[in-house]
Amino acid sequence: SEARLLSQKSLLDAKLASTVAAAPLPVLPVLQYEDDTRSIGSTDKMKEKSSRFDTLRHSLAGMMRSPKAMLGSSTSQFFEVIPTSERPLAEQEWYHGAIPRTEAQELLRQQGDFLVRESHGKPGEYVLSVFSDEQRRHFIIQYADSQYRFEGTGFSTIPQLIEHHFSTQQVITKKSGVVLLKPVIKDKKWILNHEDVVLGELLGKGNFGEVFKGTLLRDKMLVAVKTCKEDLPPELKIRFLSEARILKQYDHPNIVKLIGVCTQRQPIYIVMELIPGGDFLSFLRKKKEDLKMKQLLRFAVDAAAGMAYLESKNCIHRDLAARNCLVGDNNVLKISDFGMSRQEDDGVYSSSGLKQIPIKWTAPEALNYGRYSSESDVWSYGVLLWETFSLGVCPYPGMTNQQAREQVEKGYRMTCPQRCPDEVYKVMQRCWQYNPEERPKFLELQRDLSAIKKK
Repeated sequence: SEARLLSQKSLLDAKLASTVAAAPLPVLPVLQYEDDTRSIGSTDKMKEKSSRFDTLRHSLAGMMRSPKAMLGSSTSQFFEVIPTSERPLAEQEWYHGAIPRTEAQELLRQQGDFLVRESHGKPGEYVLSVFSDEQRRHFIIQYADSQYRFEGTGFSTIPQLIEHHFSTQQVITKKSGVVLLKPVIKDKKWILNHEDVVLGELLGKGNFGEVFKGTLLRDKMLVAVKTCKEDLPPELKIRFLSEARILKQYDHPNIVKLIGVCTQRQPIYIVMELIPGGDFLSFLRKKKEDLKMKQLLRFAVDAAAGMAYLESKNCIHRDLAARNCLVGDNNVLKISDFGMSRQEDDGVYSSSGLKQIPIKWTAPEALNYGRYSSESDVWSYGVLLWETFSLGVCPYPGMTNQQAREQVEKGYRMTCPQRCPDEVYKVMQRCWQYNPEERPKFLELQRDLSAIKKK
């Protein structure tokens, strides 16, 4: 209340007067940010003065915040010479860059939760996303006459606009009645700036954009950088970023590791560990004369181990194939390319239709009914095994996609590759059971192939 604030101010004024009388305050640097906790003086006496000043400064910081903040805000307790609302948009903790609408909606969970993001449909346009009355609402931030606004007062920057509505509790629009209560802070662990990454050699091109070899400047680490075409339809940009969203949660030696994402502006980058051996399909075709049976079995075990981990996380890959695996140091195989992946609570994902389906790798129930599961991934793993032991031959040789699909429905299964042990071919056949429930689990595949490898 106002009376409470006046009372606190009187007490602090008295405290300030007594402190100044006891000893002069040390000179502050021109700019002091919240992480600047260095002592100003080198002697014990100066440290004592600084300590007394810090105690007072922490108290005064409360005077500089809004009444709402004084009543329990989690914002910084330190005084900031540069107000938060005067900092660039990219530095705002509630600004999440070009994340998809669906991801923004997942972050909004409680009444008044809010964030700001760049529109995927219209780059350069910004959207306020808020959870209000059990709904996730999205408001385009209007820009006209050099002012940002919703429907009322305009401000010269978006941070000033958001700070105004947050601190005053003014509704976003009268019709919606939406009020901003709590900013959703972005996960800084994974956030990189575009300036943190230097792009180098072009490694390849995909459906979403180009892949570059790059350098992460902070520690001179070599990385792989996936870039997203700026003119992609919004649904494809969502698929592009879904890979990073999924990989944030995983840590396994047979799963490619995410380093971070650059979403503060277009084009979006996904930064991943650089895998020196390249994609598994090219590796098989290039090294086929040198690969021994033990090594092929190790690749098979690695892939099963990575997929068993994903299965334990209820993650459905949906695009498991040699082209989407990578060969790392010491020939360790890693599962990659999670652009089509989904994480479902019940382990089942129903698709209403995909424009690009890898027909020859996809299970019949997924092709016929759009029903994806870990069991459909097991079918794809069987095809991956066939690719491995045929040393990179395209599955169903001599058949078109449609012919292969029709033959599988009639009961046809690919024959055993020339170099493939009978025991491994039997594993493939188990993976290709028409009924999904009759296929083995990935842990079982990992165990059985490990046993074969040890013989």
